[in-house]
Amino acid sequence: MDELRNLMNGRVLLPGDEGFDEARRPWNLAVDQPVRAVVEVADADDVAAAVGYARLHGLAVTAQPSGHGPSGDTEGTILLRTRGLGGVEIENGVARVGAGVKWGEVQAAASPLGLTGLAGSSPVVSVVGYTLGGGLSWFSRKYGFASDSVRAFDAVDAEGRRVRVTADRDPELFWALRGGGGDFAIVTAVEFELSPAPSLYGGRIMWPIERAPEVLAAFREVTASAPDELTVWYDLLQIPGGPGFVMVDSTYLGRDPGAPLRPFDLIGGAVSDSRRLLPVAELGSICDEPTDPSPGEGRCELLTGLDDQVAGVLLGEPIDPLVSVQIRHLGGALARPAESGGAAGPLDEPYLIFAFGQPSEATGERLERLGKALVPATSGRKPYTMLHGGEQAAAAFPRETLARLRDLKRSRDPHGVIRANFPLLG
Repeated sequence: MDELRNLMNGRVLLPGDEGFDEARRPWNLAVDQPVRAVVEVADADDVAAAVGYARLHGLAVTAQPSGHGPSGDTEGTILLRTRGLGGVEIENGVARVGAGVKWGEVQAAASPLGLTGLAGSSPVVSVVGYTLGGGLSWFSRKYGFASDSVRAFDAVDAEGRRVRVTADRDPELFWALRGGGGDFAIVTAVEFELSPAPSLYGGRIMWPIERAPEVLAAFREVTASAPDELTVWYDLLQIPGGPGFVMVDSTYLGRDPGAPLRPFDLIGGAVSDSRRLLPVAELGSICDEPTDPSPGEGRCELLTGLDDQVAGVLLGEPIDPLVSVQIRHLGGALARPAESGGAAGPLDEPYLIFAFGQPSEATGERLERLGKALVPATSGRKPYTMLHGGEQAAAAFPRETLARLRDLKRSRDPHGVIRANFPLLG
């Protein structure tokens, strides 16, 4: 590996080097991520050199800024840490960001302009990784997948060449990178359209867990007719060793949704309510998710509906030992084919359920039991960016889309030089 070190402007860490184990760890500390080397790239030329080296020596490379969404399927690979590829530029409503940029940085730059990126719940997730997997945003009901807003990618292909990928230059690769994952090229920068957000109203209401049936009934009522500008999530929360709560998180692209959220206002006993007008830069404060790596075990499913049977599964017993069971309202623009859509969508399912807990045998058994109980109302498809260890990329795509993606993978990367967190041919 001395040859690899000589090629790089950034730092190369090998097994036995000080800092190697820390550098290879993914965001989810419960996932082991064995790699042959870690390269902390300094620039796009480092990425091209690393890919060229891997191709020459029959190796594979995988890219992660900070390691969200790991599968652990990295044995023998060279891990490229791309957090050094920074920079946020905004011009005429179009953002250009490096592969190491996090959503919080984009939102901070876009907020004073009355604009927003199609960010999710966490400000510390990388823009590029999230977008390559489609990107389910707080604002996707209004504006669609984050990947649909992309105009161009700067990338390194499996031959080690730096390329610019647009709808005109390479329409098939452009389609695949918008939601088909990172199995085709190492993206070093992305350009995407920002969306209007002159006003944003949002926050969290929290009640004791005893109110869960009433809150779920209101959630079903609200989401049955919610405008596309309104997104609402329902969450059962069990604090380990402490009390349980039921919560509703919401965002509204406007000053105040008024009547659509009124069913929640009629439920008494709320212990807190943080809803307010807030700058786009503070979007991450709604869920206030951890911003440091930690261990966890989760499972995501897409729901075809939220009927009494599903309600019975959710409310029939405590969620222990899980920490959270969350239902997100989808629909809107997510269910409609985008004008120039990529591999991500559309999604026909109106809801998503995500369950999470601390890694343990009991957590695994509870997740499995919950998944089986929900089978009559699950479609079998899962969002790519919410796949978890042991799951396959095939679960994220309809059959025709998967076949098209796999054909492209075989033709563009026949030697398997590029490896996504969840490989298409795995």
